[in-house]
Amino acid sequence: MENPKDLKYTKDHEWVRVEGTKAVIGVTDTAQSLMGDVVFVELPEPGSEYGAGDAAANIESVKAVSEVFMPVGGKIIEVNMELEDSPDLINKDAFGEGWILVVEMSDPGDLDNLLSVEEYGKLIAEGE
Repeated sequence: MENPKDLKYTKDHEWVRVEGTKAVIGVTDTAQSLMGDVVFVELPEPGSEYGAGDAAANIESVKAVSEVFMPVGGKIIEVNMELEDSPDLINKDAFGEGWILVVEMSDPGDLDNLLSVEEYGKLIAEGE
């Protein structure tokens, strides 16, 4: 799957779609591929606040448990409740229905530390 050009990325394989002051966050297709079949997602509580780089969610797959790190800091305003019954949405549609959470950004400047689609593509090609 090709990485969408309109998203920002982290070195830890999270993606961010900016919608005004909100950021929708998920894990990339590369991440879900490396994890294998996702069997459980532990979501954060809406209203919780996290800084950029903080672990906010856990994804359990048949291979391991992986943390989801916050690409930007802020308050969780929504979580994808569909993942409770269908965690495999992350495998099926990592950039769409498999989104994990929405955060009201506390500092949009955090976006400056993220990777463009080209930079993320180089990272993957290098096998990071």
